[in-house]
Amino acid sequence: MHKVVAHLHGGSLVKGTVGTFQPNAPRFAVRLRDSNEVEEIEVARMKALFFVADYDGNPERRARGDADRVGLGRKVRVDFLDGEVLFGYTTGYSPGRPTFWVTPADPDSNNERIFVVSASTESVAFVD
Repeated sequence: MHKVVAHLHGGSLVKGTVGTFQPNAPRFAVRLRDSNEVEEIEVARMKALFFVADYDGNPERRARGDADRVGLGRKVRVDFLDGEVLFGYTTGYSPGRPTFWVTPADPDSNNERIFVVSASTESVAFVD
């Protein structure tokens, strides 16, 4: 089981666990952290799905976008429609694809991987 935090359009969060996650499926099930109930989430309702080490993380911590990591693909800057900016690495982004994966640039990030919904981005750019 993987700990996840789904960021939905409008700013709400769904925290729980997923077993097998199929990135091409239109929806997936999350076992909710607080109630242990299962909630179906449509990918189209999401900004991104964050696979996390801890549900709460450290809200005071600022992620480093300048860390260089090897073997994770090309470095990318993702600007979301809600103003959030994410720096990471991707091997699967190309314009026109509905979703893609990002590994955070910061090796100490609480986020392990992020499944980004392209429609929730303002821009995606490769950086040096």
